[in-house]
Amino acid sequence: MNYFLAKSEPSVYSIDDLARDRRTTWDGVKNPQALQAIRSMAKGDRVFIYHSTGESSVVGLAKIASPPRPDPKDPKLTVVDLEFSAKLPVPVTLAEVKQSGLFADFALVRQSRLSTMKCPQHFVDWILAKFPKLDL
Repeated sequence: MNYFLAKSEPSVYSIDDLARDRRTTWDGVKNPQALQAIRSMAKGDRVFIYHSTGESSVVGLAKIASPPRPDPKDPKLTVVDLEFSAKLPVPVTLAEVKQSGLFADFALVRQSRLSTMKCPQHFVDWILAKFPKLDL
């Protein structure tokens, strides 16, 4: 299983929206590097949901519910379906991630504008250490 991080502006689509809807299509991604991450996703992989624009925090978890496929609105782009898994008991801020000093190689720290990325295993382990009851 692989882990990814997907950023969304909470005013556009938040973890609460995903919890309510239970499932959504992750679309609108145009950056080639982010599209490469989406194309490497597989059904059952996990995605950390990150609120950007002001909040800058990991707030929840979703599961990839479909294989990647061309976006029907623009076949050059790729989409997947996400299924809600959980909200984190407390958000994990970007400041906390940076202050840990463990993730200088993680795109979340290096490329602040990248919307979708693969997560390094040591990030997943770090989150699990914070929330041992989280079903990853």
